[in-house]
Amino acid sequence: MALTTTQWLICIVAAIGFAFDIYEILVLPLILQPALMDLAGLKPGTPEFNRWVGLLFYVPALAGGFFGLIGGYLTDLFGRRRVLVYSILLYAFSALAAGYATSPEMLLVFRTTTFIGVCVEFVAAVAWLAELFPDPKQRENVLGWTQAFSSIGGLLVTGLYYLIQNWGPSLPEIHGGHATWRYTLISGLIPAIPLMIIRPFLPESPAWKEKKEKGLLKRPSFGEIFSPEYRTTTIVTAIMFACSYGAAFGAIQHIPRIVPGLPEVAGLARPLQQQAVAGVQFYQEIGGLVGRVLLAFLAVRIASRRTLLRVFQIPGLIVLPLVFLYPANNNIELLKWGIFLAGLCTVAQFSFWGNYLPLMYPTHLRGTGESFAANVGGRMIGTSFAAVTATLSNSMPGAGPSVKLAYAAAGVGAFVYLVGLVSSFFLPEPDPGKIKE
Repeated sequence: MALTTTQWLICIVAAIGFAFDIYEILVLPLILQPALMDLAGLKPGTPEFNRWVGLLFYVPALAGGFFGLIGGYLTDLFGRRRVLVYSILLYAFSALAAGYATSPEMLLVFRTTTFIGVCVEFVAAVAWLAELFPDPKQRENVLGWTQAFSSIGGLLVTGLYYLIQNWGPSLPEIHGGHATWRYTLISGLIPAIPLMIIRPFLPESPAWKEKKEKGLLKRPSFGEIFSPEYRTTTIVTAIMFACSYGAAFGAIQHIPRIVPGLPEVAGLARPLQQQAVAGVQFYQEIGGLVGRVLLAFLAVRIASRRTLLRVFQIPGLIVLPLVFLYPANNNIELLKWGIFLAGLCTVAQFSFWGNYLPLMYPTHLRGTGESFAANVGGRMIGTSFAAVTATLSNSMPGAGPSVKLAYAAAGVGAFVYLVGLVSSFFLPEPDPGKIKE
């Protein structure tokens, strides 16, 4: 079934939105170390540095998860489009303000409001797309391929970070300097501009709008997602979403702090070290993109959702710990290919949840149910593994901070992958191609 012009515009805007979401999340691992060194003079590997790493990874995610949960409820109550528009305004302003931070505390505040906007936007966008495309095959394709653009966001932030390393001195000064991390944070405003212009004019979800106008839309309820009909789905998806995020935040997103400790990189000047970080990050983002594309391709060809997910869980359980146990401490070229595979297996799972969750809840609970898995499971619990890894690294064996961090990431990554795989045996299978009314 061919898409109409309006549907194509919806897909384009949704793709930009998903790309911007990931752009804003993945900017932190790239800028974290130089930002803390500039703002507070902290030395990488010290307990105080690791404390701020934990705070900047987890506090925004915790707040984003809480307000994202409320945002999912508001999405069911007031409509998908309205919530999307306000979430974009919030994280566009926050991205700009974060670039002008003058202290770690100020950076933390604006990273928190950025994360809140991202958490709300994801849930509203997935519910919106699922209801705009009622045809099962078309819906799977739209959700799969638009979410694949999330990894384009990762490539964009990595590419811009690399370019700013070279062009930063020619940009206007911020607080008397040309810090790359400031320009990188501010660049998050760029993709928000077309979204703010176009999205208010796109249609509301027809399923939600029709029920609302006819007075048939039930009031959303957090209690209802734990009723006997939805309890297993709610609990299992929250655990598994937490494991997906745990692999990303507890392992992969620490790579920018591990690379500078590699033998080939440790002796380089700081700008060259950051270019090496961007190079490794590029491979990870390409791996994530391939994973999302592969998920989109397989989603309409593998009927069982459990089987589809295990295509990525089983190899990930093997690959991710091995990458952090050896290449992350010894060889940058081997690390590039290892992190490519780890990114493929891990990031594909994020697209899986965007395809799976809309099928499991009815219209009046879709945003609420999705937000519990994504925000309580993923953002509030899953991202806490970043702090677990940072804290665990203080007591790990190893010759230096980066080696200790790599070993901690290997242990955390193995743990969350194993828990996710075991949990998949309890994951309910949706009715084939059917979206609940």
